[in-house]
Amino acid sequence: MTTEQTSVFRPGLFDGQVALITGGGSGIGRGIADLLASLGAHVVLASRKLERVEAAAAEIVATGGKASARAVDVRDTNLVRTMVTEVSASLGRIDLLVNNAAGNFYAPSETLSENAWKSVIEIDLYGTFFCSQAVLPVMKAQGGGSIVNISMTLHYRGWPLMAHATAAKAGIDALTKTLSLEWAKYRVRMNSVAPGPIPTEGVRKAFTPPPSADGVVDVFAIEKAMDGYAKTMIPLQRWGAPADIANMVAFLASPGGAWITGATMVVDGGEWLAKPPAPTR
Repeated sequence: MTTEQTSVFRPGLFDGQVALITGGGSGIGRGIADLLASLGAHVVLASRKLERVEAAAAEIVATGGKASARAVDVRDTNLVRTMVTEVSASLGRIDLLVNNAAGNFYAPSETLSENAWKSVIEIDLYGTFFCSQAVLPVMKAQGGGSIVNISMTLHYRGWPLMAHATAAKAGIDALTKTLSLEWAKYRVRMNSVAPGPIPTEGVRKAFTPPPSADGVVDVFAIEKAMDGYAKTMIPLQRWGAPADIANMVAFLASPGGAWITGATMVVDGGEWLAKPPAPTR
């Protein structure tokens, strides 16, 4: 349902640079980390679950890349500032921040609890602002840098059962535009990438039918349903892959993106333009 990709970027593109990636231990964040590391960057993977990012960093190092791991809760400004201070002190700089940490789930808005609402808003939106604000002094001191926020497309048309996530991501898009203008004078560029459908664990769960009477889940039915969705709802007729998003992040952080700031780059195979029907469950 996805395609294998070969990097179009020149080897060593990010030699000597440091990329800090929140939520970098799995999914899109891990895909971004893999690509940047393959291009020479030292990637710092940050997550609340230290063991996850430590394992991911070890795998990157085992394949010849440079990587390290940090524990952080992006909702806590003190922890965020401490992490940034430690990273800049140990590695000397932070050239790229990727705000990828997120917490999303389907839930009816009429029964959404206060804690559930706050959790997603704080991880997605607050975390993006806190991490960006924390790295700004480092980037100012070194003469500039790039920040890339991971957004999404669901808030472009509304998406039932995702009020918390769509509100947070819409806020991220607005924040991207505002901070790009405020911080341009420091040569700090801020952009966002809006991924389309990537077959994450949550997406696969949404396509999973109820188990049979004997408790067996029909894996073939999941694959068939997902393949059918791609062919009918995504104009390019395939699901995205973390590498698709990683390629855009690398471009925005590279010299090729040097005159781009305040932009939200949609990478979704044309899905949101096709406006597939929203779920009604």
